[in-house]
Amino acid sequence: MTDPRSIPADSVAILSALVSFDTTSRNSNLPLVEWIEEYLEHHGVRFTRYPGGDDGKWNLHASIGPDEAGGIAFSGHLDTVPVDGQDWTSDPFILREENGRLYGRGAADMKGYVACMLAAIPDIQAMELSRPVHLLFTCDEEITCNGARELIADLQKAGQVPALCVVGEPSLMTPIIAHKGRFAVRVKLTGKSGHSSGPQHGRNALHAMGRAIAICADQAEWFATQGRRVEGFDPPYTSMQVGLAAGGAILNIIPEHAWFDVEWRNVPGDEGPQALEHLQSALAPLDAVLRNDNPQGGITYEMLVDLPPLSLSEEHLLTDVTRQITGSNTTGYVSYGTEAGIYQRGGMESIVCGPGDIAQAHRPDEFIAIEQLQRCDRAIRTFARRISATP
Repeated sequence: MTDPRSIPADSVAILSALVSFDTTSRNSNLPLVEWIEEYLEHHGVRFTRYPGGDDGKWNLHASIGPDEAGGIAFSGHLDTVPVDGQDWTSDPFILREENGRLYGRGAADMKGYVACMLAAIPDIQAMELSRPVHLLFTCDEEITCNGARELIADLQKAGQVPALCVVGEPSLMTPIIAHKGRFAVRVKLTGKSGHSSGPQHGRNALHAMGRAIAICADQAEWFATQGRRVEGFDPPYTSMQVGLAAGGAILNIIPEHAWFDVEWRNVPGDEGPQALEHLQSALAPLDAVLRNDNPQGGITYEMLVDLPPLSLSEEHLLTDVTRQITGSNTTGYVSYGTEAGIYQRGGMESIVCGPGDIAQAHRPDEFIAIEQLQRCDRAIRTFARRISATP
């Protein structure tokens, strides 16, 4: 393990150290958090560690300049997806350079950005700052995004909410001003067991689930043909699907239990909780059938994911500054979600702009181009100078 006190303030060198930590979301991220804390201490940066919501998971907030709210934040998550079952050509936890590319788990998503954040610290410290520069490090983005939800709540309590935030998900350094949300629930159906020769004495949970899934398909079609349209997204409407389902134990027993998972990828303006209420209303007759002469029966709902959409105005200062810094004439809309929507709802206007290609995320032999890190290195320093430095 590289000693954080001796590592140079260089994004490639720091990325090599970050990749060496297996921060798959199922693991504690504490070893990497402690490594970053030691790096921050070595550079004289103040920081606070906050619980991330799950045991062994932590968020970190560091800041340079005035000890107050406002200014600009750079935010990156520390967790990664697993490498299990993936065919890597080299050790995914040892950074490998080849033909201008850096290979390793999390290189693009999104330890490359975190490395740029850390590498920029000495240069930001040398600036005369009239507003703070915040560094946000979160947990569990790959599974629930609850780390960001916990962190923004802690920053609100501490009176340390930044005014603006650049979330460095891989976008090839193109400004992303809007993304869809993701709302997902598990629908659990409880019927009444019995022998299949006497169906009148039971309540078949699988039959009810089949009808419920058909209703979901009808609602998905409604979103596609009659729902809100936001041009720029592909597709330009809220999508809905059932992705997992299970139930029953043996063919000659009336299935008592069944469940399925349904998700919405909602465009800005469509709210996940409202979509769920609409589904619950449509499933109410099925719920009543399962409860008939069956006190333990019915339909229940378990929340899985609640990730709000992002919608930043084309005219917002952050949009304009990001276009200028990146040299981009356009802004993007994407159908995947990020922590930026959570931050925006928490009072921190946010944009997505980071190094690397989202197409590399979650893949074997994930890589980031060195040229992308270099562009990000320059951008972070320019953001800090433009937003937080004294004119």
